[in-house]
Amino acid sequence: MTTDARAGKAAEILDAAELRMRRGGYDAASFRDLAADVGIKSASVHYHFPQKADLGEAVVERYAERMQAALGRPDDPAESVGQRLSRLCDVYRHAAIDKGLICLCCVLGSQSLELPAPVAEAVGRFFDGLLRWTATALAAPAAGPPSAGPPAAGRSAADIVGSLQGAMVLAIATRRPALFEETRTRLLGGA
Repeated sequence: MTTDARAGKAAEILDAAELRMRRGGYDAASFRDLAADVGIKSASVHYHFPQKADLGEAVVERYAERMQAALGRPDDPAESVGQRLSRLCDVYRHAAIDKGLICLCCVLGSQSLELPAPVAEAVGRFFDGLLRWTATALAAPAAGPPSAGPPAAGRSAADIVGSLQGAMVLAIATRRPALFEETRTRLLGGA
């Protein structure tokens, strides 16, 4: 098997594991189920990820990288605070409303006390990075003239991230996307 083929299979395994974890938590991704999802033997999953903690950590790290890429720069001076926060809200909206999926790290974060240390630490790093991004987005100089008040005025990064995480869970659990939209509108000041 070539390196590219192995990388391709590893990516398929990560995709399957992420989907299973987002739908059912860490324990929803067994090596046997992942092998069946990808069409390989369970031993082949172990070849790419010797232990389940290796797999879990890789899933979280890849998810965090994709999230940061989707968010872009939190301090782009050509953007307003509202544009930055809108992008953050849109990342959550896309997952929750368009795909019906909860944030991977929201699901795993609720299980952090029971996760293997490398996975729990990766989840913690994800949230630390997201909080830093949000705090920078709120504090960075913004384009345009000052308005009556920036979106999310007086709110902390933790309040914003917590509001979006909670709204996402409520929207999916109750099958009422409007609950997410209400939070988005409140955070963006009606924008």
